[in-house]
Amino acid sequence: MKLVSVILSGGAGTRLWPVSRQALPKPFMRLGGSSLLQQAIERAQACGTDDSIIVTNQDYLFLTRDVIKQLNDPPHARYLLEPKGRNTAPAIALAALACAKEHGPEAVMLVLPADHLIPDTEAFVANALEAARQALQGQLVVFGISPTAPETGFGYIEVEKVSRHTQKALRFVEKPDLATAQSYLATGRYYWNSGMFCFTAGTILQALKEHAPEVLEAAEHAWAAASTKDGATSFDAHAFGLQPDISIDYAVMERASNVTLVPAKFGWSDVGTWPAVAQAYTADTSGNTFVDGDGTTFITVDTTGTHVQTDSHTAKVVATVGVHDLVIVDTPDALLIAHKSAAQKVKAVVDTLKERKHESTHLPASVNRPWGTYATLKEENGYKVKRITVNPGQSLSLQYHHQRAEHWVVVQGTAIVQVGDEEHTTLPGQYRYIPLKEKHRLTNTGENELVLIEVQCGGYLGEDDIVRLADTYGRV
Repeated sequence: MKLVSVILSGGAGTRLWPVSRQALPKPFMRLGGSSLLQQAIERAQACGTDDSIIVTNQDYLFLTRDVIKQLNDPPHARYLLEPKGRNTAPAIALAALACAKEHGPEAVMLVLPADHLIPDTEAFVANALEAARQALQGQLVVFGISPTAPETGFGYIEVEKVSRHTQKALRFVEKPDLATAQSYLATGRYYWNSGMFCFTAGTILQALKEHAPEVLEAAEHAWAAASTKDGATSFDAHAFGLQPDISIDYAVMERASNVTLVPAKFGWSDVGTWPAVAQAYTADTSGNTFVDGDGTTFITVDTTGTHVQTDSHTAKVVATVGVHDLVIVDTPDALLIAHKSAAQKVKAVVDTLKERKHESTHLPASVNRPWGTYATLKEENGYKVKRITVNPGQSLSLQYHHQRAEHWVVVQGTAIVQVGDEEHTTLPGQYRYIPLKEKHRLTNTGENELVLIEVQCGGYLGEDDIVRLADTYGRV
């Protein structure tokens, strides 16, 4: 049996703001020491997959490759880069076409979202191998989660028991109201829809042909206009955008007759809200959970059931007095305080910030780039101060700015600073001035991380005031 993992790594995770942002979304959140994406890849590897197809946004390629590099035994990965989100049916159709071409129609696809938390890998592997066995028999397999509460934020699947390991899926139900969810639990015939699937490439392609031919045809059209380099496939934005925005549940699972459900024997969370994040950590005797940045000291007085998380990277004291069942998340540029019962409403905060075009919905306090990171330390009218790091051997694009001049002070490492047509070796404590509209470039030629402080001065300091003339990472 050839088993290929398909990792769906998309979604902004807006209910986990301010940690999850558009430029650093939920799959890259670290939970229990590693990112959710890394955990998904390692979970698939535990099932015996040596090949992975990772479907993600084109802007996350360098972040995803960084995750792959951190693995002790990285899989053979190929990347399908979406120019925009198009839901799970197109993503799975594109992955199935790639899988069938490379591994044949009998290859078994284990489809896993990149943002789930499953602590019991051994139990997951047992369920996954049972799912793969059924997939080889021509079934479209979905993993079902035994409901523990009448949740209204999940989809449900009604089943008919066939055997100890197998349940026939009768119907898929969208997120119900509370009364309906309670009635589902009472029957014992319903599972939560986990969004994890298993089928052969040939079976899902045939199902798409029968039940959603428009999805398959659009995916084939998108592939016809695609280009592949170094294992990464980029799609033409127009051709990709012609694909229907539809889930695999609507497109296929609700219509097909060969859908079976494997009841999960493992603990599962979609980590959709901050209370779900809190459940991943060990609570103190008062039910409080803590996640600290560097050197945070937590003090609680008359505090129960509260999750406190900091990401300040500076020594800080966080004290709570007389509060109960709260979520408190502190990042360098945003602070969230919410009652756990209202955690679903965090998305409304993000919606409001988007209306105001606030950067905190898009960029995290520390922004990852292919060459390193930058963080804004201070910003007021007319100036902005940043801390920039550049990885060994990497360089920023050759660029200029219409509306700002820049001052660079190296504090660690050795930099080559190009200003105009001249290059300057710049050591710690040395300074370079970048005039308005002058082309410039920063390169780290050393073996260690380069760190510098940048002061921008000008009437407009937005990130879009960049004109790239040349770029190692293809962003011109």
